[in-house]
Amino acid sequence: MSRAYRRRLPHYQTDFRAYFVTFNTRRRWLLPPVARSIVLDAILAEHGVRMSLCSAIVMPEHVHFIAMPLPLSHGECFALSEILQRIKGRSSFAINRALGRAGALWQRESFDHELRHEESLREKCQYLIQNPVRRGLVSTADEYRWLWREWLDEQFEDGGAGS
Repeated sequence: MSRAYRRRLPHYQTDFRAYFVTFNTRRRWLLPPVARSIVLDAILAEHGVRMSLCSAIVMPEHVHFIAMPLPLSHGECFALSEILQRIKGRSSFAINRALGRAGALWQRESFDHELRHEESLREKCQYLIQNPVRRGLVSTADEYRWLWREWLDEQFEDGGAGS
C-alpha cells in the first residue's frame, strides 16, 4: 500500500520498502555528546518495534538512518511520519530534560528517500556511515561513537524492495 502526507515537501511511502531518512536540528543547533547519545537511543528504541533499522548516525546537527517500516497486524506498514514523530518527540523531551532547556529541538520537516530496486542498500549504508569521516570528525567510521549499523543480510540485498 502507498500513502502520502504533506508538510512543505510531499512525502510518499510504499509499504515493504527501505527508506533513507534525514532530519536536522532547529536552527542547526549543535547537539552536545550527551544529546547525540539520547538521539541514537531513541532511534534504537524503534528498531524491531516499528522499523527494521539498517544503519543510523547522529551527526552534530543532523541525523540519518536507513530503515524499513515493519508491518502492522492488518498488513500495511507503520507510517514513517509516526516513526519520526516518536523518535523526535522522545529525543527532544529527554534532551531538554538532560540539558535543562526548553523548546523545539528539531526542524518540523524531514527528508526521506525510498530506496528503489536499482539502489544498493549496502552502498547507501556505507555512504551514511562515512559521513563523519567526510566531515573530518574521525579517521574511520568505527571511531565515531554515534553510529549504529546492523549486519545486512539477504533480506536487504535488493534495496529493501518487497516482492
